Amino acid sequence: MIYKVFYQEKADEVPVREKTASLYIEGVSERDVRTKLKDKKYNIEFVQSVDGAFLEYEKQSENFKVLEL
Repeated sequence: MIYKVFYQEKADEVPVREKTASLYIEGVSERDVRTKLKDKKYNIEFVQSVDGAFLEYEKQSENFKVLEL
């Protein structure tokens, strides 16, 4: 399953909407995704599964690229 992760680059800063970034990653669960990103030192705000029509919509974005870990 593909997940969309909303995060801040620096884990020690307060989350600010304008600085929120996102990435796509494949995993079997939210816990699996968080484990894969643990060494990145991101401040993860939210992990959302992406499937069906939502996935098709996201694939149309020029920024859609699934992170391979």
